[in-house]
Amino acid sequence: MIELKPFAKLGGADHGWLKAKHHFSFASYHDPDNISHGALRVWNDDEIAPNSGFPAHPHANMEIITYVREGAITHQDSLGNKGRTEAGDVQVMSAGSGIRHSEYNLEPSRTKIFQIWIEPTTKGGHPTWGSKPFPKSDRSGKLVTIASGIDGDKDTLPIRADARVLATTLKAGESAEYDSDKARHLYLVPAAGSVEVNGVRVNARDGAAIRDETKLKITALEDAELVLVDAA
Repeated sequence: MIELKPFAKLGGADHGWLKAKHHFSFASYHDPDNISHGALRVWNDDEIAPNSGFPAHPHANMEIITYVREGAITHQDSLGNKGRTEAGDVQVMSAGSGIRHSEYNLEPSRTKIFQIWIEPTTKGGHPTWGSKPFPKSDRSGKLVTIASGIDGDKDTLPIRADARVLATTLKAGESAEYDSDKARHLYLVPAAGSVEVNGVRVNARDGAAIRDETKLKITALEDAELVLVDAA
């Protein structure tokens, strides 16, 4: 079963410096029938104006993955971590028992990100932050795991959740496949380009909420870049 969530119908807000679209209930957008997809709690499509961003604010008990689509995001937190994550790279923050952080676009042009929140398997624990490059050339034509809390996944950013986050770039006509358990909650969003997922067209920045599927076949209808979450 694939439920399509067209980008134009997503909830959202325009704060001037921030243009946000919410795939699930978030902040002032609330839909009681659209709270989460399994352990996947938030998928925000954010565009951040130059020299602006999110000032220091707290989080706890959430795995927060930032996928940078364009530009770069500069992070600073209460643990003393500082870092700049640019397009093609990924950062992960395990909020654990509590952390304060800021995220700014210090670039001369607009930065575009996917911000993904996944509920952890257990609460508490020491908060952590990390960032890692994932060159698009290394994931061309195949799904690559970029963050995971599933045993056996290697060379990824760790998260404390029964979930993995994958990404790929596909040339028009190329396909990638993904095997899953029917009980899992899958959510797919093209960052760019249109794809067909098991026969369902998903355009750029649309969401596809997937359940009861044991195999995904993702075919690019045009050059595409996409992110997939597999969660409990």
